[in-house]
Amino acid sequence: MRSGQDRRGERGAMRIGSFGESVVIKRGVSKYDLRDPYHVAIDLSWKEFGLLFIGAEIAINLVFAFLYMINPGCIANARPGAFSDAFFFSIETLATVGYGFMAPATFYGHAVSAIEIVTGMAFTAIMTGLLFVRFSRPRAKIIFADRAVIATHNGAPTLMLRIANGRFTLLTGASAQLGVLLHETSAEGQSFRRLNYLTLLTPSIALFPLTWTLMHVIDSSSPLHGRDAQDLAKNDAQLFLTLEARDAALGASVHDVRTYGHADLLFGMRYADAVSVDEKGRTIADLSRLSLVEPDLAAQV
Repeated sequence: MRSGQDRRGERGAMRIGSFGESVVIKRGVSKYDLRDPYHVAIDLSWKEFGLLFIGAEIAINLVFAFLYMINPGCIANARPGAFSDAFFFSIETLATVGYGFMAPATFYGHAVSAIEIVTGMAFTAIMTGLLFVRFSRPRAKIIFADRAVIATHNGAPTLMLRIANGRFTLLTGASAQLGVLLHETSAEGQSFRRLNYLTLLTPSIALFPLTWTLMHVIDSSSPLHGRDAQDLAKNDAQLFLTLEARDAALGASVHDVRTYGHADLLFGMRYADAVSVDEKGRTIADLSRLSLVEPDLAAQV
């Protein structure tokens, strides 16, 4: 497993979750399936999308510049054999900005420029649509604590994960699912990994304005029962947290995923208070303290 800071650090690698460790390697399929160009363009990072736009713009203009060059004299006032003149004339034509010093001079020049104008309008429409879709997609701004903790709650060891609403708008109908990926061995001696779902004390809340601490009691029915830090490390345990809610401002559902490795699980620690009330009775949520932990004194008794 790797840090996951690079979303696509390895070809065919898919990172699961925000700043998580889990990386899934898919073989036998192409990450950039040109049979589904819309999904490819939407799934690209902004840097990759920008490079795609620039590369497509340059490629189209190079093709049309070559078409102009194979018929000398088709561009009026262009220097003979000057590829740069043909290239910049192509840029002007593709953008439909009108002609300055250079203009089509022959039937061939007019025909190629007409095709390029149509191509330019189609290219502009496609890129504008993709930009609109990328900007209009609702995104959750859920802040996750850097570490999960196991602390005593109501006399029982409890796995806790703290999250917060990072926007000033209200999230409603928030629901969460938590699972742990563990190595298991079948009766036939085959080793495999199973995602075990962990029962949460409060799997959903009607309103999610500030912070939310998800809790799973580690009792005899829990997949984590009897496991310590060494056992979880040996099993390369991974926690998977999925969250879904409705953004009241956007009027759309948002979701997010976060993974925690076994090294992100702290035993005998609990989260420090991140919510307080000031002298005017206002509730203050200090999200800079979301990941702050302190020793669990109850566990030391």
